[in-house]
Amino acid sequence: MPVASAVGVRELRNNVAAVLRRAESGDRVIVTVDGQPVAQLSPLSPTTAPTLEDLAAAGLIEPPGRKDKPEPPDPAFLPVDVSATRVVEEVRG
Repeated sequence: MPVASAVGVRELRNNVAAVLRRAESGDRVIVTVDGQPVAQLSPLSPTTAPTLEDLAAAGLIEPPGRKDKPEPPDPAFLPVDVSATRVVEEVRG
């Protein structure tokens, strides 16, 4: 599976040959400007199946719109000295 790494535009400008060698070797290099991804360098011939990021970049799918995560459930506080069998019996009635 190719490795994806981010490179700022200044680093790209200073090390263009090294970044291109990474892309040639199969790494996917995301170029960023002010921390925002703007371009991608990758091998011309794909070495693996496309990832979701590849499909979204090509406009074939839409990335998920929901950015937030649901709240974790409240922890259940159970007595320590109760056996699991007894709890199951109580739940089943």
